[in-house]
Amino acid sequence: MSIANLSALGQAATTASQPPRRHRRWDEVATIVLFLAPALVLFVVFMIAPVLYAGFISFFSWKGFGIPKDFIGLENYTKILQDKVFMKAAIHGGTILLLSLAAQLPLALGLALLVGRSLPGRAIFRTIFFMPYVLAEVSTAYIWRFMLEADPQTGMLNALIKLVGLKTVAWLGNIDTVLFAIFIALTWKYFGYHLLLYLAGLQNIPVEMEEAAAIDGAGGFQTLRYITLPMLGPTIRLTVYLSVLGSLQVFTMVQLMTKGGPVYASEMPVTYMYNFGFTRFQYGYGAAAAMLLFVVCYLFSVIYQRFVMQQDVAGAVE
Repeated sequence: MSIANLSALGQAATTASQPPRRHRRWDEVATIVLFLAPALVLFVVFMIAPVLYAGFISFFSWKGFGIPKDFIGLENYTKILQDKVFMKAAIHGGTILLLSLAAQLPLALGLALLVGRSLPGRAIFRTIFFMPYVLAEVSTAYIWRFMLEADPQTGMLNALIKLVGLKTVAWLGNIDTVLFAIFIALTWKYFGYHLLLYLAGLQNIPVEMEEAAAIDGAGGFQTLRYITLPMLGPTIRLTVYLSVLGSLQVFTMVQLMTKGGPVYASEMPVTYMYNFGFTRFQYGYGAAAAMLLFVVCYLFSVIYQRFVMQQDVAGAVE
């Protein structure tokens, strides 16, 4: 038998042993579904279902007992939008957001540029600044509540102020200082997280490009402006995205440090929702507040990813 005949027989045997293409395709689909099913079930049960249920009960005047029956339509939403306390909470959330974008992120970026390259002992600095992020928010809240007491005569910071002969301040008990005090605690907590992201972004920038720019006569500021920052753009856009969403959803630290007080001076959208939904047992009203916050966060996510972060994922999608 010739070599050509043997080759033909081998190809025929291989073709006969392989399952039909359509059968292989269904096997692949079944495998994908099998692996995705557990995660999909958890996502639907713990993410999609609660959102849909919150949207459903937001149209009822419901105290949390029995089946929601008192349908009131959009009345909960109109009450929320007319409530001055909710407007204050929205303003406070926006204030934390702006402070994060204007102060927290630039400081983290500046420090990353210092400790990310040739600063002696940079590993120690990285560890020190990242350690607060490892702590739970509950622990962080109690630490800062101990340092910044509502009583001007107590608190670690006031004790230090007394030592230098300055006037003590009711950091958490004064409507003029409470929001700033909370922002300090939040910055201490999340500063290291943004710093770590910037450091990771700097590691992806080839040092050779900066060295080539220096050889071409570019100064330090020019290298930073035209090479480092543009190549760090994806990381900067990511931190802005996370900072905005995080600022809108601040809850644990505010609830434990001030509970939205004094006189609603530190009320946030999520604490407002919690106080009505779980403290006053107005679940329909609280669900409406939650849905408003969900819509705002969702719209921001869609718009920001569509028009700002699209360039960062375009290559990966293609």
